Amino acid sequence: MNPLVRDRPRGAVKSGTRPWTSASPSAFVRRPSIRYFDRQLPPDRGPRKNEQIRITPIRLVGAEGEQLGIVPTSQALERAREAGLDLVEVAADERPPVCKILDYGKTRFKNSQKGNKATKVRKQRLKEIRVRPKTGDHDIDTKIAHARKFLEHNDKVQVTVIFRGREMQHQEEGRRVLDAVLAGLAGVGKVERPPAMDGKRMTVLLMPIKAVAKPRVNPAAKRAVEATPTA
Repeated sequence: MNPLVRDRPRGAVKSGTRPWTSASPSAFVRRPSIRYFDRQLPPDRGPRKNEQIRITPIRLVGAEGEQLGIVPTSQALERAREAGLDLVEVAADERPPVCKILDYGKTRFKNSQKGNKATKVRKQRLKEIRVRPKTGDHDIDTKIAHARKFLEHNDKVQVTVIFRGREMQHQEEGRRVLDAVLAGLAGVGKVERPPAMDGKRMTVLLMPIKAVAKPRVNPAAKRAVEATPTA
């Protein structure tokens, strides 16, 4: 044996080399973190129906809303097939889950129609009509007709009188035109912001008046009145 190697103290290494230790940082590799928010949610496939319902028994509700009690799933499926309808799980968190016999296609169509009606709600807009202190009566009537259409469509209307040059010295003429417009719109709109001067403009803001609901007439009573002979 080489005497130099034998006399070397334990743990000593050759010069120029690096000792290996179990706690060396290079011995561990950190896993990259998972970004959960990048994952897409699974598509909503709707409630379970027919053969997709595997749990048994279930609490069954009939097509007319009658309570049929707790029955085996196979028996509930048989009843739904006999009626030509579907067995749909309506309360999956209940124990036992609640299922109902219904026409799933028809119910889904009605729900989609309700959603479409909700999205078709028209937003209220702000319309503006402009007049001058020297605007003629015929033109004022035309402006009133346009503003009336806006108010009937549930839009707000701002009436603006524009003054130019020496017209600022006769603001009463602009107020006369403005009052004529307000009088023509009295039945469909009411003043939300009163007339006020803004530089060389006089403005007033109108909001639509909610239509009064017409009383409903019973069709049978209407036919009876029409059939009554007159003297």
